[in-house]
Amino acid sequence: MTRLLSFIVVALLALTPSVRADELSGAGSTFAYPIIWKWAEAYRGVNGTLVGYQSVGSSAGVNRIRDKAVDFGASDKPLKPEELERLGLGQFPIVFGGVVPVVNLPGVSPGAIRFTGGVLADIYMGKITKWSDPALKALNPDLDLPDSLIAVIHRSDGSGTTFNFVSYLSKASPEWKQTLGEGSAVAWPVGSGARGNEGVALEVQRTPNAIGYVEFTYVTQAKLTYGLVQNRSGQFIAPSSASFQAAALGVDWTKVRDFYATINDSAVPDAYPIAATTFILMYKAPANATRTRTALGFFDFALGPGSAYASKLGYVPLPEPLVQQVKTYCAATFKSGS
Repeated sequence: MTRLLSFIVVALLALTPSVRADELSGAGSTFAYPIIWKWAEAYRGVNGTLVGYQSVGSSAGVNRIRDKAVDFGASDKPLKPEELERLGLGQFPIVFGGVVPVVNLPGVSPGAIRFTGGVLADIYMGKITKWSDPALKALNPDLDLPDSLIAVIHRSDGSGTTFNFVSYLSKASPEWKQTLGEGSAVAWPVGSGARGNEGVALEVQRTPNAIGYVEFTYVTQAKLTYGLVQNRSGQFIAPSSASFQAAALGVDWTKVRDFYATINDSAVPDAYPIAATTFILMYKAPANATRTRTALGFFDFALGPGSAYASKLGYVPLPEPLVQQVKTYCAATFKSGS
């Protein structure tokens, strides 16, 4: 069984309701599932705390914390400060990563194919339908692209990965912004849907001439063929910890209320253009302060010793000044008792 399939099996098992009263529960982002799962495994080894996480997508994660069905939600789409205030929630970043276009094309190796935001938008709008389209050939003159229809794969569930992908497309393509816009889900004009990053990765793997978009860790675990994306400076940038970090450091987080910011389409010259952040959502005044205290302990571990695991999986840990900012925010925001 591949490591990707192992992720999927564990994700499905995580959907089983918890039967332990002392178990910490979370739900949301499939983008961040691999690292949250690893943190949970490591944290259990440190102090025995069980952390159950349901990899159900960002929209479902927001819904479950809103409905008080879990102790924390995880979303790659930040909530606006006004919405947080209305719901009685606080949010903070926990890790950075990137959304990567992936393809299944014969003879094309990872990192060989190039895309611009405008071309990606045209593919997902159905304006570019074949791999032999002149726009793709102009970007990739050295590739022998087939005269085949493009099999477009997108998310079928509400997704923070989708939010960051289409947020970037809205900035790169005025037509996309006007006709489809942004959000955790959009009215896809073409293609077929798959649930979760896991589902999109598998669908691309088994569909000839396919294109999809997934979080970078799924690229590395499943050995998918990824493309380079042109950033605002005109550079074709490979997804990597360094290029994600460049995008994250392009934001002055000290000036952002409730950490409400996106890091895609960065003006930093070496930044990957579809970089993204996973945010944790928790109640400011929870019904069970003990469980909130447990959750904060878990994320303190994630931001500290757990940062090494994030790096190994292809994510970018928060820089130390931002870690301290998050800790200060949590101490002032969440009522967890003494």
